[in-house]
Amino acid sequence: MKSIYEQIGGRESVAAAVDIFYERVIGDPVLAPYFEGTAMRRQKTHMRAFLASAIGGAELYAGRDMQAAHAGLGVTHEAFNRVVGHLVATLVGLDVPTELIVAIGGKVEPLRAMVVAQRAAA
Repeated sequence: MKSIYEQIGGRESVAAAVDIFYERVIGDPVLAPYFEGTAMRRQKTHMRAFLASAIGGAELYAGRDMQAAHAGLGVTHEAFNRVVGHLVATLVGLDVPTELIVAIGGKVEPLRAMVVAQRAAA
């Protein structure tokens, strides 16, 4: 059985998806502030490797773990939801079949606990 990575078209498709995804994210007034001062070329390289690895590609993700990478950013559930929405819209725009979008969503949703800032108890 082919991996999700192979089914969506491999490296070129992941690269295209990441480029379109970040255009959408940076254009979102809620999400853009999270990326101020970020070296986007480097960010896209990390995201391509992370996404490819997460969906069955051979690329190795050598970046920080999700919790460390997002620590101190104050990511909210709303921001996480918007990121997922942009990812879904990107994949729909690239004509990725619905069942693969659902499968990719299944890989992304568990990251919420590591990405969204945990509020300290009062």
